[in-house]
Amino acid sequence: MANNEIKISTDYQTVIGDFPKVGIRPVIDGRMNGVRETLEDQTMNMAKNAARLISSNLRYPNGKPVECVIADTTIGGVAESAICAEKFVKKGVGVSLTVTPCWCYGSETIDMNPEIPKAIWGFNGTERPGAVYLAAALAGHTMKGLPAFGIYGHDVQDAGDSNIPEDVKEKILRFIKAGLAVSYMKGKSYLSMGSVSMGIAGSIVREDFFQEYLGIRNEYVDMSEFTRRLNQEIYDKAEYKKAFEWTKKYCKEGKDLNSKPHSRELKDKEWEIVVKMTLIARDLMVGNPKLKKLGYGEEAMGHNAILSGFQGQRHWTDHMPNGDFLESILCSSFDWNGIRPPYLVATENDAMNGVPMLFGYLLTNTAQMFSDIRTYWSPDAIKRVTKIKPTGTAAAGIIHLINSGASSLDFSGKQRKNGKPVIKPFWEITSKDAADCLKATVWPPANVGYFRGGGFSSQFDSEGGMPVTISRVNLVKGLGPVLQIAEGWTVDLPEKVHRILSNRTDPTWPTTWFAPRLTGRGAFTDVYSVMANWGANHSASSYGHIGADLITLASLLRIPVCMHNIDDDKIFRPSSWSAFGMEKEGSDYRACQTYGPLYK
Repeated sequence: MANNEIKISTDYQTVIGDFPKVGIRPVIDGRMNGVRETLEDQTMNMAKNAARLISSNLRYPNGKPVECVIADTTIGGVAESAICAEKFVKKGVGVSLTVTPCWCYGSETIDMNPEIPKAIWGFNGTERPGAVYLAAALAGHTMKGLPAFGIYGHDVQDAGDSNIPEDVKEKILRFIKAGLAVSYMKGKSYLSMGSVSMGIAGSIVREDFFQEYLGIRNEYVDMSEFTRRLNQEIYDKAEYKKAFEWTKKYCKEGKDLNSKPHSRELKDKEWEIVVKMTLIARDLMVGNPKLKKLGYGEEAMGHNAILSGFQGQRHWTDHMPNGDFLESILCSSFDWNGIRPPYLVATENDAMNGVPMLFGYLLTNTAQMFSDIRTYWSPDAIKRVTKIKPTGTAAAGIIHLINSGASSLDFSGKQRKNGKPVIKPFWEITSKDAADCLKATVWPPANVGYFRGGGFSSQFDSEGGMPVTISRVNLVKGLGPVLQIAEGWTVDLPEKVHRILSNRTDPTWPTTWFAPRLTGRGAFTDVYSVMANWGANHSASSYGHIGADLITLASLLRIPVCMHNIDDDKIFRPSSWSAFGMEKEGSDYRACQTYGPLYK
């Protein structure tokens, strides 16, 4: 495979809507004729420095720098606050950051929009009391029921120091990432392609959760819509030809382990169908203008779905090829059109596993992996079965993350940065990266015991050494949604150990060996406890240790976190959470319950 054949695509279809901008509000002591005038430059420079920090470090899912909008003037009172708010509405601001080096008039200058995530950075200096304003303004937010994040540097700075301390940078960027995720998902859709799969609770899609907590609408199509589009050829035939040729060239069929395999003729037909299914699923999610030219104007529009789920089992897979190919390819960062952003599809229409996939994607801009939390392997069990004692990262035991061949190819771990396995946002992925992921993946015919209609499963083994975070949202009657998080690493096992353990499940499926970071207490006492406390049969995996970012995002959405292994000093929530008790987990639950869903 020539590495230069797979290039970054700029012509891909995506959801409707502009990316939200970050609004920066420089607030100031409003006393003129001697006070305000001396603070104008310092205050506005704080706003400009914050904007530079954000735009130089954060990008939208399309790879472009995050845009900031600064108020036209400093804000000394309610009139200027209103002028700023009007500008933010016109400019499409979705996240608000207030900055100040001094005392200001608290309730007259705070951001009062109840749906926009907001934070305040108060400069830690002795010449002017920026910290005093921060405390006063946050008290106002808390009293009015408008939670805001407080950002305050650990060390005192001189008045003329324009540097942003590292601890302040970390909090600003963490807040902005989470705030942009909240703002961007609002108004988009979750598309259920099919309905409930095999009684899996997460595929019983709850509209009240999506609408009230995420601001996402729900859309539905029956599996028969795939049949209609296949039979009536409602897809771009030119793209199908290109896609099928690409698939034949780059997607190598693996060994058929079925005792009664399908005929070669039938397998060839299945390849045609799964490629068409991939086009159809994408078109259902985000539309395809080319369909309008073919006379299908309604189908051309799609459902504006930022996230979807494909039911598959069993109403589809008992008689048609499974959805593994479409899920793997769409969730990956490349296909026949080149390197592009992933399209998020939850296996078995497990919407509650799709949601953390969406969270992870919006926080990292990288492909996500849907997996079964299949098996906990203790050190003793590994040694008993393989005669080899696990060492290194696997020494305390491992969890087998595996799925029926529907994992994004990015998680093969073949992308490289400084010689190490990574998963990159699409704009950083090289032709070689994409080619190596494809080379590392084979597509064995599906297990017809599970999938009577056939199909093909992606099979790769994730490289070890990658930092990853698994997460899951569960719905609890009487409580609402809760989020689980576990940071850890992918693990390389000796080849013999890997093969023996993998073959006990299904060697035609992709495997990721995961070792969570243990804390010695609670759900992270040991690896067994992580497995035992996981709230469902699926997890979403994201590259990097992003647990702290997920916690910040969850607080904005009023979703309490019931399980995590994040250090306390990395947990960043709205300042009012501290009013709900000294113990962080309990205060999180009480605050989320008190404030309730963001859009209710």
